[in-house]
Parts: sequence; structure tokens; C-alpha cells
Amino acid sequence: MNTQQALQEIRTGKLRPVYLITGTEIFFQQQLRDAFMTRMKKDDLEELNFMNFDMEEATLEQVIGEAETLPFFGDYRLVFVERPFFLTGEKKANAPEQNTELLLNYLKNPLSSTVLVFWASYPKLDARKKITKALKKQAAVIEAAPLQESDLRSFLQRYISNEQAKISKEAFDLFLRLTDFDLTKAMNELDKLLLLAGEGETITLQQVRDLVPKTLEQNVFELTEQILKGNSEQAYRTYEELHLQGEETIKLNAILIGQIRLLLQTKILQKIGYQQANIAEALGIHPYRVKLAMQQVAKFPLETLIKMFDRLAENDYQIKTGQSDKELAFQLFILQTTAMIK
Repeated sequence: MNTQQALQEIRTGKLRPVYLITGTEIFFQQQLRDAFMTRMKKDDLEELNFMNFDMEEATLEQVIGEAETLPFFGDYRLVFVERPFFLTGEKKANAPEQNTELLLNYLKNPLSSTVLVFWASYPKLDARKKITKALKKQAAVIEAAPLQESDLRSFLQRYISNEQAKISKEAFDLFLRLTDFDLTKAMNELDKLLLLAGEGETITLQQVRDLVPKTLEQNVFELTEQILKGNSEQAYRTYEELHLQGEETIKLNAILIGQIRLLLQTKILQKIGYQQANIAEALGIHPYRVKLAMQQVAKFPLETLIKMFDRLAENDYQIKTGQSDKELAFQLFILQTTAMIK
């Protein structure tokens, strides 16, 4: 069941005895949490009919005991089970040992007057485990997974349109980049932009630049782009701005090494026939980062990228061993590399 279907059911339909919420998208999880709690208020349930268990501190014996308790002046009890690590391959050193047989027995005949909700906010569950198989079979499974790029674009465009606003293509592309194609981050920033733009107006590129903060990695990405374009003046200005903001040159050099390493990896994987999706999976990064990297490396031979990487690695070594002044070494890298590219 996807999130929108689940929200509709939770808000107006008949609640199931057991739910399993999977996926790591915080925005969708929060929507589901709010829907459950709103439904409780709508059904006039007492607060005593709600319990929340953290499985890194509580035991399944406590959970099942609560699940088997009849509701207090109401039609049902709502029980949240947080961090059910026993559904994954993770080992928790300080967590109590969990008797999953208790849960297996409960799932065979769950109490109709209890709504038991498992919040499995993990990238992956261990499908080989008996308890995971049983829970997936018996529970209503809700996917709260991060959206693919096309779905994310559609979701945000609909949201903006519903708020009686618009956004330019350039502003939208930058907005997605600055929020790392993450729905939760995007929604946290979008309301500010909508408020500034006003009803019926268009969110502009400048408004996105002014209101959505950049991470250090995004600033270094811009620095990388400026160097790859051979723009020594702009690259030097960006470096100085970051330096004045208190960012350490050694840290900037390390992040820049990571950016160039990504370009190198992308170029090499392309040469052996990998496509965007394959590269993203192989490197474990968002496909849009690969898309940008593919656009950048198309302009450069592999040898140029290798030279850039070698220079950065040598700078890192010389700076850490006291053979070079860190600021001077970084400035020389910018000047020499942009000159080489020109």
C-alpha cells in the first residue's frame, strides 16, 4: 500500500489490527503519524489508549502485554512500536533481547480492539527472518520510501499548484539540488518560499538562492563547477568566501577530492558501458548526482581528471606533512587547474 492510499484509510476507513511502516522518508512517516493521532481524537479515545514502545529499550513481552489489553472506554487501543531492529540484520549491543516467538504467536490471532503499528524506518529489512516474513504477511504494509526524481518533481509541482503558486524551471532545478532531492528537506524549505512569493505569484531563481541554505558540499560542488569551466576568478572568490565563513582549507580539499573521485568513477564506469542507474547503484548515490557528473565528465578526457585528482591528493599529503602552506597550495591548485582547462 502506498502512503496516499494508507492516509485515506487511516483517516476515514476501518483500521487494521497490525500495520508495518517501511522506508526512510521522514515526511511520509510524519504524515502517517499525524493521521493515526488525528484519528484517535476523531474517535474520542482517551490518552490512556495510546502507548509508544522503543524496542532498543523495551521488550516484546511489554508490547504484546499492551496489545492484549482491552481499550479504556473506547473501541480500540493504538500501540506504536519504534525501532524494531529485530526485523533487520542489525545487532544492538545494549538493547534487550527480544522474544520474537511472542510476536509470532500474537500475529496468528491479533486482537481486533488493538491497532499495532511497527515503524520500521530502515533502508532494508532482513527478509530471511521468520518474524519479518510473518509480519509482512499478516500486517498491512505501508511503503514510506523516498521518491524517485520524476515522482518527487510531480509531488512538489502538485503541492505548489495546490498552494496557488508557480515556480520557474531554473528555480525548481536549483531548489531540488539545494534540498538534495530529499522530500523532507524540500517540504521544510518550500513553505518559506511560498510565503515570500505570495498567492498567485511565481517563485523565482533569486528567491531560491536567497532563502534555501547551501550545505558545505553544495558550495564545494559549485567550486568544482567553476574550476571545471576554467573560471579561476569565480573559483577563487568562492574559496575565499568559504574561508571567511570559517571553513578549513584541509576540509575543503578533502571534499573536493571526493567530488573529483566521483567524476573519475563515473567516467570509468561509463567507459565500460554502465548507464546512469547502474552507476548510481554501484556508487550508492542519488541518480541525479550521477546525472550531473555525467554532464561534467563529457567535456573532459580521463587523463585530465586523473591529473586533477593526483594534484589534490598530493596537496593533501604535503599539507598534512607540513611541506606546503595549505592556503597557498589550494590557491595554486585553482590557478593551475583552470589554466590547464582553458
